[in-house]
Amino acid sequence: RAFWGWLNAVFNKVDHERIQAVGPDRAASEWLLRCGALVRYQGSPKWQQDYNGLPTGPLGKYKIEAINATDSCIMYRGFDYLDGLEHVTDIKLEKCMYIQDECLQRLSETSNLQKSLQQLKIISCGNVTDKGILALHKLTNLEYLYLSDLPGIREKEMTFRVLQQALPNLELELDLE
Repeated sequence: RAFWGWLNAVFNKVDHERIQAVGPDRAASEWLLRCGALVRYQGSPKWQQDYNGLPTGPLGKYKIEAINATDSCIMYRGFDYLDGLEHVTDIKLEKCMYIQDECLQRLSETSNLQKSLQQLKIISCGNVTDKGILALHKLTNLEYLYLSDLPGIREKEMTFRVLQQALPNLELELDLE
């Protein structure tokens, strides 16, 4: 178990020289796929899941539009890869054991995501609490938030009321016990 944690931390190490060399979308694609997530590019209906099948072509041609991090090992350490992404409208975090409040805070403080992100789904991420959900108030263009199976959320009514006041246009869908 300790070995896998170590390996996942290695997968999440940010290579700033790589971001400079290949651009933010390509570098983030490599990070996400290395960690077991999927990406979908603008103008494409299909999800990219094979690291070795990453599209080639002119740098900057493929812009990440959606991220599906189901069962992936993405963690806070790798979130610097999100900084340069300008076209991400949809993120799904499901069964991500390393996602915790700090990740959601970091996500919501990423200025490009504040402008572009419209849909966010957080499902079965056991380390997320009210604090992480409240941090999402900085995602001012968020239109849809789906929360399910989050045992760390204790003050449901208060948390959702505060979020709804901060983001009046937000459609909030809950599947919480």
